Amino acid sequence: MFLKTLLAVALSSTPAAPCFAQDTLVIGAPLPLTGALAPEGAKLRQGYDLWLERVNAAGGVAAGDKKLKVEIKFYDYQSNTPKAVQLAEKLITDDGVDFLFSPFGSGATKAASAVAEKNGVPLIASSASSAEVFNQGYENLFGLYTDNSTLSEPIADLVVKAGDVKRVAILSRNDLYPLSLANEFEKSAKKRGLEVVYFEKYAIGTLDHAPALTQLRAANPDWVVVTGYINDLILLRKQAADLKIATKAFTGINGPAYPEWIKATGPLAEGVTTSSWFHPVLAYTSKDLFGSTKAFVDAFKEKYGVAPDFTQASGAAVGVVLQLAIERAGSKNRDAVRAELKKGGFETFFAPISFAPSGIANSYVPPVYQIQNSKVEVVFPAGVATSTFKPGVGD
Repeated sequence: MFLKTLLAVALSSTPAAPCFAQDTLVIGAPLPLTGALAPEGAKLRQGYDLWLERVNAAGGVAAGDKKLKVEIKFYDYQSNTPKAVQLAEKLITDDGVDFLFSPFGSGATKAASAVAEKNGVPLIASSASSAEVFNQGYENLFGLYTDNSTLSEPIADLVVKAGDVKRVAILSRNDLYPLSLANEFEKSAKKRGLEVVYFEKYAIGTLDHAPALTQLRAANPDWVVVTGYINDLILLRKQAADLKIATKAFTGINGPAYPEWIKATGPLAEGVTTSSWFHPVLAYTSKDLFGSTKAFVDAFKEKYGVAPDFTQASGAAVGVVLQLAIERAGSKNRDAVRAELKKGGFETFFAPISFAPSGIANSYVPPVYQIQNSKVEVVFPAGVATSTFKPGVGD
């Protein structure tokens, strides 16, 4: 009896051996790997995987005197926002992840951020830029992208200064981010005295834009702005050409900065303007595991055989931001990491990242691009420009 009692005391007073989970950083990542947004989901995963591979090869994330091996749990929400919310909840409550990376886009991010906030889990958004996402007063939402006006304002400046543009037509996917972006273009146009002669929305999944584009053509615009995602904008550009819509400027976001968009549209890509938050031409020196934009681009090319676009870079960038915050905190404790995220000041290969009180990035200016001779040229800002803006588009 004495021996049993002694053994029981010894067992109760001996610290439990640390379980594997204590030395692991687990991140939840709901992604649209199938459905309409599958191209974007696949790109984000490429960025996540590159960061994951590099950080684990270096021994993991430094957290005080520990090195945390990183695991990312992926779930496919099939391009369906309600399912993204369900999977975010599952990742937190069933899988016990430490932190979350957002779903793709503003709409799904806004919906999933409510789950993160309810559970006190910091969520880093890789691809949300709409003010409507960041006006909820949340403490756990941090977005890599600057707001949509930082895209519309410089493009409007370039278009207006380059030629006699007075009439603007806007066609937007009826989805949170594309519509928010379209609204910013409307504001930017009106601010410069332009007349918005057409503003319409198309349904998610639309496969024939000819009726809307026919009405748009009748409005006789000098500048056409279309917003949506890659597959939307490929179809829109082709059908605009079929209908002989020729304007002094044609802007599409998101899509034209992607190599596959240029390949799919061929000569129709010529002269199209767009903007995004990253391009391989940038030359930041960073304090993340890549060390510079160039080193990240080289690492991406080595792994995937192509240069990264802004979505692929975004996947890696949210990883390095979280890593830097944990390393500064010296722990994966959510409160400590959240506090470091709020402080900002992260020098990354993507851009210098700090956040406004709302959680949206406010620390850099996204470049503007124009397709010239089948190549993406940076036309703004001047410090990184590779060409000058040229009015007119191919038809």
